[in-house]
Amino acid sequence: MSVDKTVEILKNAILLEKRGHAFYAKVAEQASTEAVKQFFSLMAEEELAHVSILSEQFKNHRAGKKFTAVSSAADAAFKTASSILTPDLKRQISAADYEAAAIAAAMSMEKNAIQVYSLRAAEAQDATEKSFYEWLAKWETEHLNFLSRLDKEITEAVWHDNNFWPF
Repeated sequence: MSVDKTVEILKNAILLEKRGHAFYAKVAEQASTEAVKQFFSLMAEEELAHVSILSEQFKNHRAGKKFTAVSSAADAAFKTASSILTPDLKRQISAADYEAAAIAAAMSMEKNAIQVYSLRAAEAQDATEKSFYEWLAKWETEHLNFLSRLDKEITEAVWHDNNFWPF
C-alpha cells in the first residue's frame, strides 16, 4: 500500500475512534444510572485505547518504520462481556429509552469500523499491517457482539413487558 494511502487510512481510523470516544463519553455523561454510566465510560475508554494504538502506528509509519505487531498487553484490554452485561445493567438500559437508542447507534458505528478495518486489512501488502487491521476489526467485532447481545435482550424484555402494550 502506498505511503500516502497508509497515512490517509491511519488518519481516518484515528478520527473514527475519536468520534467513537466522544459518542460513548457523551452518552455516559447523560446516563440516568451509575451502571449505565460505567458501561458507556468503559466503551469510551476502549475507544481511547484504539486511538493510542493507532497514533503509535501513525508515528512509527511517519518515521519510516514498518507497522509494529500489537502487543499482548493490548489484547488484555479486551473486556469480558459477562462482567459488563449484568442483569441489572440490562434492566436499567431497557428502562431508559435514550440509552437503548444509543446502543442501536453504537452498533452502527461499530459495524462501520469493522468494515473500514476489514477493507484495509484486505488491501494491505505488508503482513504486519494486515495483521494490525485484522486485530482492530476483531476488537470492534467484540464490541459489536456484546452490543448486539445487549440490544437483543433489551428488545426481548420490552416485547415481553405487559406494561409496554397500550391495549
